[in-house]
Amino acid sequence: MKKTISSISAVVTLATLFMLPMEAGAKEMTGEEVTFGRKLGNCLACHMIPGGNLPGNIGPPLLAMKARFPDKATLRAQIWDATVKNPNTIMPPFGKHQALTEKQIDQITDFIYTK
Repeated sequence: MKKTISSISAVVTLATLFMLPMEAGAKEMTGEEVTFGRKLGNCLACHMIPGGNLPGNIGPPLLAMKARFPDKATLRAQIWDATVKNPNTIMPPFGKHQALTEKQIDQITDFIYTK
């Protein structure tokens, strides 16, 4: 009986650990980290962005974004799903395909908008 209780306790403990968020205790990423991060936005794979290393040249340089997108919501919509304006774009629809969270899209938008 004692062994059974011990086994149940171990299973409950392990289950609790696995149900905890994987990101628990991790620091929140900045907009720059999400934008430049190769596992998330990976914007540098296609775009030149001031401050970024090893940029791509497939997409336009992300410069003067306030002048190019006076309405910040339009820039966010472009990041969320660029296929709305250009069905033939090769830019991934990050929001539509849930490749990024809404918060991550906001972080990228805010960071890019300052460039």
